[in-house]
Amino acid sequence: MKKTFSNTYIFIYSAALVVVAALILTIVSVSLKPLQQKNQAAETKQMILKTIGVDATRDNADALYAQHITEQDGYYAYSGGIVLPLRGTGLWGPIWGYLALDGSSTVVGAIFDHKGETPGLGGEISSEKFAQQFIGKKMDTQPIALRKNADRNNAYEVDAISGGTMTSNGVTDMLTKAFDDYTNLNTRNIQNTPNTPTERKETQQ
Repeated sequence: MKKTFSNTYIFIYSAALVVVAALILTIVSVSLKPLQQKNQAAETKQMILKTIGVDATRDNADALYAQHITEQDGYYAYSGGIVLPLRGTGLWGPIWGYLALDGSSTVVGAIFDHKGETPGLGGEISSEKFAQQFIGKKMDTQPIALRKNADRNNAYEVDAISGGTMTSNGVTDMLTKAFDDYTNLNTRNIQNTPNTPTERKETQQ
């Protein structure tokens, strides 16, 4: 004889399964969160190190980061200059990156990434080819901008992504914000630096 179940029983049974499944997923998510955070931190350190020419793995990222990078208020310092964080929005979501500058505000390294830009279009910002365009560009008197058919001899222009207008605009916007932050940073440093030997001596006392 075939056993039948009431609608109420089926509803309660299904609800219980959903609750149990949700509980298991929550436990797994919570237990894996420290590992995920550790991996994200290591990836960030790898990105920053890459902009200054230091290749790191997840295993040695912490040690190399401690050796080469000093975290400051809103930026990262290294022996040759600073690394600026970049944050913005592309066509489909967040985009980000890091820009390493030397003492003359010249770009010595760059790296970009994204969450959901279209592969082959906006997603090209994460390619080495795209990042290499920034090396040698300047961030002294104005920000770098992405332009269609950019003049390679122009220190403030980089080729926009073909077919990725919104992503290109997003990169330009976050470079502009980074330039503003960099300018404010330099202004604060200048204002806080004693101008004369007497002032410097008094500051040290």
